Amino acid sequence: MFFEKFVSYQEYVEIAITVALIGILGILSNKKNLIISLISIEMMFYGLNLALVVISLLLDDIQGEIASIFVLTLAGADSALALALITAFFKTHGDIQVFDTA
Repeated sequence: MFFEKFVSYQEYVEIAITVALIGILGILSNKKNLIISLISIEMMFYGLNLALVVISLLLDDIQGEIASIFVLTLAGADSALALALITAFFKTHGDIQVFDTA
């Protein structure tokens, strides 16, 4: 592989774990905004996808890449459903803040 000269598989896995942890921290630090929560969940999915693809390439097996496609499908369905719920929430309440402090 061309990229083996520059970056090792371990560094790719570290990047995937970092992306997933940023998503987890986004969920834990955000209590109000639904859009930020949705973006954080998507980051966790993308970190998982990167880890699946890298491990699949490392083991020379296609099952990780197939699982990654299923996770991408799940992430797309999650985004569509969440945006529909956020739109309904906005129509009902007038804003997308979950807990109003005022």
